[in-house]
Amino acid sequence: MTFLMKRPTISDIAKAAGVSTATVDRVLSGRVRVREETARRVQTAAETIGYHGANAIRQRVMRDLPELRLGIILQKERHIFYQEVRREFEAQARAVISRNIKLDIQFATSTSPEEVSALVLSMKGRVDAVAATGIDHHEVTAAVTELRKAGIPTFSLLSDFAQGVRESYFGLNNLRVGRTAGWFISKVAPRPGKVGIFVGAHRYHGHELRETGLRSYFREYAPEFQLLDAQVNLETRALTYEATSELLHRFPDLVGLYVAGGGMEGAIKAFEEMREPESCALLVNELTPESETALQKRMVSIVFGTPLRQLVSELLALAASTFDNGFAETPGQRFFQPLIYTPESLS
Repeated sequence: MTFLMKRPTISDIAKAAGVSTATVDRVLSGRVRVREETARRVQTAAETIGYHGANAIRQRVMRDLPELRLGIILQKERHIFYQEVRREFEAQARAVISRNIKLDIQFATSTSPEEVSALVLSMKGRVDAVAATGIDHHEVTAAVTELRKAGIPTFSLLSDFAQGVRESYFGLNNLRVGRTAGWFISKVAPRPGKVGIFVGAHRYHGHELRETGLRSYFREYAPEFQLLDAQVNLETRALTYEATSELLHRFPDLVGLYVAGGGMEGAIKAFEEMREPESCALLVNELTPESETALQKRMVSIVFGTPLRQLVSELLALAASTFDNGFAETPGQRFFQPLIYTPESLS
């Protein structure tokens, strides 16, 4: 015998929102103004119970709010971390009750300055502000300058660029992250030895700062370790796997490796094939299913994470404030404390 689930009704919305059916009807019809807070409660209730007209309710609720069009430029569309960044922006944009935030999300397919600058310029005339990840290059700076002349502020995400032109940087203090990575390796490594580092690309400002921080720590506090030349892995799994395998083969005394950007999946695979757990410190960025599993297996020693919820929340607030009040007199930066995961964090 087949039972059909009852379709949610206006009465169900009213009960879930704690309002009368007449109030729900006013929100649905849009004929009579309802307080913003009440309309939002009705909208949330409709979405929660799966009411078929929830999207229509949202459109009516958002109709009279001030609009903010925000362009988002990210890297590597298929990578789980950037998917999470996208989901966080979408979720928080929907949750804002003071204005109607419309997102225009684009993904770069490479780290080339030509592509990133073209994506930045493509936002001109379409959005009120831009938040982007990308390399620090004069072509990108020129594109950000062009947007600024048009009254469109640009916010750099995760890795800084166009300093002095962009409105603000949002991300970790990457110099401090690099020094922290050095401290961890010096404490976790089984003995002094050689240490490797991978950066995603030339001119990734954040990766360069992490390398600088790593080197400065070892130079100051752990000179018995030898830091090898940085290698560019283009943040790809395959290239990182090959480079890590070669490092492990060439340097039996390799005691630490920091993947300062993406591509950690390749390093994890090479470590699983060629090293015993905890025989060499492996530090990576962002907690994903693969890095979490590697932590649990103790193939990865430390994961640095970005507090995306806090970062996105504060960026949306500043973008709205800049749209309302204009550019800041002095471009700024907002550093967030990294989330640090160890094998014991997940046990």
